[in-house]
Amino acid sequence: MSELHARHRRVLPDWLALYYEDPLEITHGEGRHVWDAEGNTYLDFFGGILTTMTAHALPEVTKAVSEQAGRIIHSSTLYLNRPMVELAERIAHISGIPDARVFFTTSGTEANDTALLLATTHRRSNTVLAMRNSYHGRSFSAVGITGNRGWSPTSLSPLQTLYVHGGVRGRGPFAGLGDAAFIEACVEDLRDLLGHTRPPAALIAEPIQGVGGFTSPPDGLYAAFREVLDEHGILWIADEVQTGWGRTGEHFWGWQAHGRSGPPDIVTFAKGIGNGTSIGGVIARSEIMNCLDANSISTFGGTQVTMAAGLANLSYLLEHDLQGNARRVGGLLIERLRAVAAQDPGVREVRGRGLMIGVELTKPGTDTADPDRAAAVLEAARAGGLLIGKGGGHDTSALRIAPPLSLTVAEAEEGAAILEGALRSTQ
Repeated sequence: MSELHARHRRVLPDWLALYYEDPLEITHGEGRHVWDAEGNTYLDFFGGILTTMTAHALPEVTKAVSEQAGRIIHSSTLYLNRPMVELAERIAHISGIPDARVFFTTSGTEANDTALLLATTHRRSNTVLAMRNSYHGRSFSAVGITGNRGWSPTSLSPLQTLYVHGGVRGRGPFAGLGDAAFIEACVEDLRDLLGHTRPPAALIAEPIQGVGGFTSPPDGLYAAFREVLDEHGILWIADEVQTGWGRTGEHFWGWQAHGRSGPPDIVTFAKGIGNGTSIGGVIARSEIMNCLDANSISTFGGTQVTMAAGLANLSYLLEHDLQGNARRVGGLLIERLRAVAAQDPGVREVRGRGLMIGVELTKPGTDTADPDRAAAVLEAARAGGLLIGKGGGHDTSALRIAPPLSLTVAEAEEGAAILEGALRSTQ
């Protein structure tokens, strides 16, 4: 055990997860690569859990942070803050939500917590609909609506949560149906559920489930849900913490794959917008955002340095069409990985959109999850110079691949080759 690992174990919680049998200390990065304390180089296909969205040490972002830090780092929301107003204006404009208001937080957890506060206050109900296999953060309220047992450490909650079918296409009671029949069955399940409870405040859903292993329903499910929700006055919260900012390639927001009924009532975001700096937030229609009748501030949400980083990062993303790059390079990477999977009986499915790709592993010839092999592939990929993540529902048996959106075709091919070797070595 390394000296730093020993110190970590002495002072940090046992439940604070670390990847790898010999945990990795990353010291610096550039572009799509990072280096560890021993000088080893890795191609980064996980981006600090989908957070380094554009590139490591992106000059435009580091310059903006440095210049802002030289002026003022922080003043709180009690004072006017030009970078916060400018970023809020840009996000409100691209959100698609009419008369949008933006509130900044420091994380996706806090953003979802705020969305729940707004929805339950606006609707005067503490009942929330959530998706099975979902994940929304680590706060007391967020774990109370998380439908993934591995990330929900307590059954206690300030909310009454009812879980809905549909977030996982390939498993569960409707898995054998075609897409249209699948959507119809999920909608009927939702209607039946609503007939047995007082009207909930909101449905919160990830367009693509992140921790759940990058699973998603057929396009249009949430639009179909929205029609039912609107009949009951129930709000729709889209958790875009992992899917936002063009990562899926085809759309800027994940909800747009289900958007025939218009934008959600509330959108939450975090991770990629800050490219590693702590930015989260909530976008909502003004009557929802302004429904609170007590004072509220945020000490660190919207602080000047993170807002400067977000502005520079968003500008780079849009000016360099990283959404288009995610679509093009991600499409090539998915097809390359599907070709690899066709030769591996332990790969159940390669799924995803853009640069948000899941590879689900099962014991050959069965639908039984294989978390041991997933852990072994993670180790083998690292040994080959590639960092990936893992996740899943009942067991952590899905490999999670989410590189920075500036990934090149050559880097995609390099990473796919390393992953192919890791899969072969663990068969």
